Amino acid sequence: MARVRYIGAEPVTVPELGRTVQPDEIVEVPDARFEGYVCQPLNWEGVEEPKDEKPPAKKTTTAAKTASSSKEG
Repeated sequence: MARVRYIGAEPVTVPELGRTVQPDEIVEVPDARFEGYVCQPLNWEGVEEPKDEKPPAKKTTTAAKTASSSKEG
């Protein structure tokens, strides 16, 4: 989960979170919705960006395969 700070002047009800958020309060939001909050810079600021939960892709180097193929011939 990402984290954002509400920087508005008055408490606001956030239906997505199911509660009221107070001024200067930091709340957790779904990673997929982080941009939907921080695109409103008068109301929200990013505190902790979403973590990339995808595992790094396996890198298979073509050069290594080519080198082993050329040794065979």
